Order: sequence, then structure tokens, then C-alpha cells
Amino acid sequence: MSAELPEWIGAVVDWDMLYTTGEERMRLVIDLSRENVLRGTGGPFGAAVFETGSGRLLSAGVNSVERLKNSALHAEVLALMLAQRRLHSFTLNAVSLPECELVSSCEPCAMCLGAVLWSGVRQLTCGAGRDDAMRIHFEEGPVFPASFAYLEQRGIRIVRDFLRDEANSVLTLYAERGGALYNA
Repeated sequence: MSAELPEWIGAVVDWDMLYTTGEERMRLVIDLSRENVLRGTGGPFGAAVFETGSGRLLSAGVNSVERLKNSALHAEVLALMLAQRRLHSFTLNAVSLPECELVSSCEPCAMCLGAVLWSGVRQLTCGAGRDDAMRIHFEEGPVFPASFAYLEQRGIRIVRDFLRDEANSVLTLYAERGGALYNA
């Protein structure tokens, strides 16, 4: 199976830029989620994997469930898959690799939290909250406070509500435009 990004990604992503601040990283994934809605290529979710220290962008992902007809292709999963492919490693926590961070425009659903655990990232930064996604009737699955505590117990730092209002505005835009709720 090959999962590729939409053609427009190059118009939004500067692959040569170092995204050195949390704000730059989150604004990129919010921009990705917004463009995915505006261009009609998927749901209102974006994600990216960065080298934590340098800010080098390793991969980007947008929700591609409808576009690629695959329920597993959430933005986070796609970003993790593409980062691992780029680095030729099934784990982003290999001794030879720099520490990696996943930045997501929204708190991950149950499936994506599992992918975070097994991916090898050392930090997860989230914009909008689970409640924001559920407000527009996306089903996020069995995600509990203990789910995040479990990740933290395994050494994954969690940052939540980072630029939440900006990230949530994309969810609102999607709902106003009548976007499909494929898992409601």
C-alpha cells in the first residue's frame, strides 16, 4: 500500500525551513488542516513529525480517509508512516536518530494514540481538544485521561491545548461547510 500526500502540500509546506518554535510547528499543522478542508481533500486534521531539537520537518500528514478510501489514514498515522519511511526505520526512537515530536492539530483519537505509543516519538503536541472534535460529531473512540497518562508513563511528553482556539477554528470551518462525518 502506498499512502501519498495531496498534490497541494508543497504550496503550504516549506521543507527547507527549520520550525524552531512550538508556534511555528503548530501553525503549520493548522494550516495543513485548513487547506485540507478548503481544497476538499479530507477532514479537518493535520499533523507533522519534527526533529525535536533542530526543528527539521520530517513529514507532514493530513486526514486522507476519504481521499484514499482507507479508514486508518488519519493525519497522525500518515505523518508517522511517512517519517518512518523517510528515515528508513520502523521506530522514530532508534539510537541513531534524533528525538522526534508529533504535532497534531487535534488531540488524537484512540487509534492514533496507539500509533503514537508505538511510533517512537518522544513528544506529542496537540491543538484542539477531543471535546472540540466531538462537538462537531467526530467519534474519537475510547480515549480517557488514563490514555494520556499511559503515554507519559512510557516517556512521551504530552502538550495539550496548544493554540487551541486557532486549531478549533478549522473544526468549526469544516462543520460550517458541511464536511462528511465518516465515523459518526
